[in-house]
Amino acid sequence: MAQIQHQISDKEVLGELLPQKFPFVMIDKMLDYNEASVVSGLKITKDNIFFNGQNFLESGLIEHMAQTVALHTGYQFFLKKEAAPTGYIGSIKEINISQLPKLGDEIKTTVNILQEFAGITLVDIATTLNGVEIASGQMKTVLAK
Repeated sequence: MAQIQHQISDKEVLGELLPQKFPFVMIDKMLDYNEASVVSGLKITKDNIFFNGQNFLESGLIEHMAQTVALHTGYQFFLKKEAAPTGYIGSIKEINISQLPKLGDEIKTTVNILQEFAGITLVDIATTLNGVEIASGQMKTVLAK
């Protein structure tokens, strides 16, 4: 049996999986997916609303992390042939940022699902740049009812 490839780089398809819309989308590819995790990517461009001419801002990194969680949820619904739900950040715990990406950098974020119950998802998140972790933390997201 052939293994399903869970990689998406088509902006239109990604747009269907996320509640955010341009210019607020902070993911340009899904690199891997399974029931317990998802890996997303983003190339830092000069037209990104979180790029200040020097670096990709902390708020952009946090939004990228949150959207990676939303990507996992959106893709779950896509596989069930249902519309992606809207959600929001319920809480953020101990986000550590050690480096800010620069123009042209490609970041990769891995979300590991710790718990999922009644529309509330608790995750561990790590963002890397060239294989080096530059941000990490824990986040709780909640689906809108």
